[in-house]
Amino acid sequence: MQPATEVEFRTQFVREPGALKSHPALVLNADYRPLSYYPLSLWPWQEAIKAAWLDRVQIVAEYDAFVHSPSMRIRIPSVVVLKDYVKPQKRVAFTRFNLFLRDEFSCQYCGAKGDLTFDHVVPRARGGVTSWENVVAACSRCNLHKGSKSLRQSGLSLRKPPRQPGAEELRNMGRKFPPGHLHESWLDFLYWDSELEA
Repeated sequence: MQPATEVEFRTQFVREPGALKSHPALVLNADYRPLSYYPLSLWPWQEAIKAAWLDRVQIVAEYDAFVHSPSMRIRIPSVVVLKDYVKPQKRVAFTRFNLFLRDEFSCQYCGAKGDLTFDHVVPRARGGVTSWENVVAACSRCNLHKGSKSLRQSGLSLRKPPRQPGAEELRNMGRKFPPGHLHESWLDFLYWDSELEA
């Protein structure tokens, strides 16, 4: 059974993505690493305050903004740390999003970004299966050009062989795609394990 904090974290993105636009809180695991880099593990400020009130998180940094209740004034948290460690999932789900993330959101034939679909390297018409090892991100132009031909027949070649990524590998890949907005209080926690510049 999943811990309540993990379930709440995972469902919050689906329920209220618009709530993240104003004063979101970066959510760190008990080891001070983000639960997720892509999408970045964020909670709406209301959830962060509720979790702090219920003693599920420790507030590490705050915005300069406040919210008010009839009896108190509360600074809005910008970084919170879970008190209980949430074990990262080891198995990577085979989803369109994870496939695009593995392939760095670029066509595996020509390197183009945007307008991506996915392609079976060995076409299904020739017995190809839908798996990590046989499906790659492809732009519409390359996908149309390849059609149901083999790589040799199409004259295309892969930039790298498709394979199933590890969970840690995919998490690290997500660090290459920061969101459009990064609050300054988050920066020490997002890349703290990256190589330091001399």
